[in-house]
This record gives sequence, structure tokens and C-alpha cells, in this order.
Amino acid sequence: MKNRQREAGILMPVFSLAGEYGIGSFGKEARDFVDLLQETGNRIWQVLPMGPTGFGDSPYQSFSTFAGNPYFIDLPTLKEEGLLTEEDLMVERESFSSCKDKIDYGLLYTRRFPTLRKAYENWKIQGGDVDSLLATRSKESFDYCIFMALKGKFDGRSWLEFPEEYRNKEASAIARFLEENRDEIAFYAFMQWEYEKQWKALQDYAHEREIRILGDIPIYCAMDSADVWGNRKMFDFSWKGRNIEEESAFDAEAKGYPGFVAGVPPDAFSETGQLWGNPLYDWEAQEKDNYAWWCRRMEYCFSRFDLLRVDHFRGFEGYYAVPYAAKTAINGEWRKGPGLALFEAFQKYFNKKELPMIAEDLGVITEGVRDLIRAVGCPGMKVLQFAFDSDFENVYLPHMYEDNNSVIYTGTHDNDTLKHWFETVSEDSRNRIYRYLSRSHNDWNAMTELLIKKALSATSFLAVIPVGDYLELSAEGRINAPGTDEGNWQWRMEKNAFTEEKKAVMREMLRTYGRFS
Repeated sequence: MKNRQREAGILMPVFSLAGEYGIGSFGKEARDFVDLLQETGNRIWQVLPMGPTGFGDSPYQSFSTFAGNPYFIDLPTLKEEGLLTEEDLMVERESFSSCKDKIDYGLLYTRRFPTLRKAYENWKIQGGDVDSLLATRSKESFDYCIFMALKGKFDGRSWLEFPEEYRNKEASAIARFLEENRDEIAFYAFMQWEYEKQWKALQDYAHEREIRILGDIPIYCAMDSADVWGNRKMFDFSWKGRNIEEESAFDAEAKGYPGFVAGVPPDAFSETGQLWGNPLYDWEAQEKDNYAWWCRRMEYCFSRFDLLRVDHFRGFEGYYAVPYAAKTAINGEWRKGPGLALFEAFQKYFNKKELPMIAEDLGVITEGVRDLIRAVGCPGMKVLQFAFDSDFENVYLPHMYEDNNSVIYTGTHDNDTLKHWFETVSEDSRNRIYRYLSRSHNDWNAMTELLIKKALSATSFLAVIPVGDYLELSAEGRINAPGTDEGNWQWRMEKNAFTEEKKAVMREMLRTYGRFS
């Protein structure tokens, strides 16, 4: 990606798109956003992970990294296919009439699946072939469909609480379950089929307008996922190094719970660290298999996105392991990751030296991590909100960038909106911002736009601005606040939020800093 032309993009989660059905979808609202990107000179649409979400609604804790979120299926498109009626759509619109600015995931869960099930039943009535549908699923997709049907059978419980024969994925038990629950499994396959058709149509629409989509791959899989359930040998479920004198610890080991889970130590986002709780990889086992599972995972992502942001990239060099059942991430330990060997496996698998990846290299970055990023050759990230908490040799300040091989953000999905961040940051940091931008305290209301301009002016070949920053939203526009359990992943953009005046300002800024395409 070195020496590429200067470009700009917008960070906009699919779930945050405007619309009438409770959550953003692949329908008209998505095409309208692509049109907005084209009209304003942007060429990149960055999305968040798009897998099916579970408890907590985080896109970084998905039931499968090889599946799509059925909530994103556009209902009017199903009507066009003859699978839903106008009355069905009217009922859905009325159900979500109060959810224009925030997603109500509880309501979505109870309302959307019955509607999608109705579409599935109509598909069968029209001659849909269940056997052919199931036969077209990849191994990972088929695992997901069985996994979700099992969760339905056992009242949504984690696979760790399934009866032993299902928990351990015993072949005879799974074959029997498949025979007895074929229709339910096919329902999940139908939703994936519709998701994939609609996403491909949206991709094509974007590509016709020269818009590329930047995806996001979480480094870890959710504990309660088809990935872990179906591939347990790829994950580290050993208790080596743990004190298991307590009876409860023995019970946990016997049930198959891991001895350690993923997280990060205390940082700018949390004084007690972030305890993610994901199972860790057994990198030795994966190496023996030439990292085949990871290669398939990357292949899935590259088939759906033009570029890929690799979340928590530093975990490939060294990762943080926290004892299972710990209350915080304070008392963890660093362990060695797979390093360059994993990326060499990718290069061999795809027969390419350079892959379209961006390294999320935030957090505790050591020289070893920097060496790995240099060896892989992919650009890292620069976040302007991190630039003003220390004096003027901060690596996130634009004048400190060594070359153009980076992607600059005003903030990420984990940051506050630029407007609210500036208004609530410490006085010392705010004074540094004034000095750095050569502005007076009288420019308070202009600071959001001025900071966006500073990001666009940087040498980084790509600048990505969160949609809430362009809209100059305050705290209500925040997507996620790490370390908190409520109110995340819910923000939705208002319909027609981008006025003609706002679009003109965006175009002018991109032209000024050589990013208009």
C-alpha cells in the first residue's frame, strides 16, 4: 500500500444507517450512503464487523466469524422477491417507529426473526429446495447453522452448557440432530443465503461508483461461537499454569472452560484493563496445520471486503492472557504470538506478497510489534484524539509521521465523538490543541472542523473520519465506550442528516487537502 494516492473515507457501521425497520440494512439506506460517499469525493466506506451478534450486541463478539448478521437483511428486497407482503412491511415499520435514533436490540430480537421465518416459509412454498440450500453451505457456514439451531433447542444457552454429546460435537449426536431438525437448520442457511445475495448486490453497487469497502476482522472469536464450538482444537483450553486447587476450578476444567482468556491491560480506555473473555488460540496447533483455519478466515473476509482492518494486530506478536473467571484484566501475562510465520502462511495461501490489510496497532506497542508491522508491510493507524495527552513529540501528531504509509483517524469506534471529546478533555490537552492549531480559545465551536482538517492534511495516504464527527455530534453519537456494558452499538444516523451545505463543506475540505476523487 506504500506510495498510493491520497484518499479519504468515512467510518459508518451498517447498523447505524438510517431506515424504518429498527436497524440499518443493505437496502436503500446503504445505497444512499454509497451515493453520499461518491458525491463528496470519498472513496472508502469503513464498516465494523458484520457477524451475527449475541448478548451485549457487540460486533466484536459474534456467533460466527464466517456468517453475516441477519438483522442487516433488507425487508423491502424480500418483498420484491415475493417473500413478504406490503402488510408485513407496514407491521415492521409500526413496530420500530420509535427506534429512529437508537437500536432496540431486545425488540429487534423478538420481532425480526418471526418476519424472516415468514419469508423462509414463503420461499419453500414457492419451490425453495432445502437440500440444495444446505448443500451449498461451506463447512464453517454449515457449522454456524447447526450451532444456532442447537442454541435454539437449549434456550439460547452457551455451547459450554450443552449436553456433553453436543458440547463435544459427537458425530452420531450431530447426525441425529441434523435429521430431526433439518428445517430449523435450513432456516439459518436461508438467512445466510439472503444476506450474501444482498451484500453482493451492495458491493457491486459500490464498485460501480468506485467506492471500496474497508472491513474489520476481530482478532479473537467469541467464546460462545460456532468457531470455537466447531474447532476447539484450534483454541487453547488447557489449564497449564493455573492453580486448580479450588473445587470450582476443577469443575471448570472438567467442563472444558479455558484456563486463560483474552484481554488487554489497563490503558487510556480503562484503569482496570479490558477483560474481553475470548478464548485464546493454540498457536502451536495452528502452526502444525499451516494456519489453515486462519487462512480460510482471511479468505472469507477478502471475498467480502476490498480492504481489511486487522483488529488488535499487536496480539499476533504478543498477546495478553488473563486467568479465567478473573474480575478485571489487571493480573494478566504477556505471551508470544505467531509473529511473521502467520503472515507468511497468508502470503503462500493467497500467492501474494502484499495483502490489502491495515494494522490496528493501538495500545501497548513494543519495538517487536513495530518490527512485525514493518516486516508484513501493511500500514498502521494514527488516531488524532491520542495526540494531545502529552507534549509535542507524541507519535500521533501529524508532524511526527515518518512517511505516508498509515491511515489517520480523528477517532475510532471506541472513541468519543470529536466534538464531545474536545469539550470534555483536560484543560492541558485542550491548550495543546489550541497551540498546535495556532488558534485562540475563541474558536471553541470551530474545533471539530479544524481537527478534521488537520487529519485530512496529514501525510497518511488514507484519512478516515467517523460519520459522527462530520455531523459534529456530541455524546449521543458515540458508538462504543469500552469498559461499559450499556448503551453501546445503538446509535443510528438521522434520515437526511447530511445537508447540501454539509456535503459542500466536505467536498471542499477533501479538495483542499488533495483527497477528492
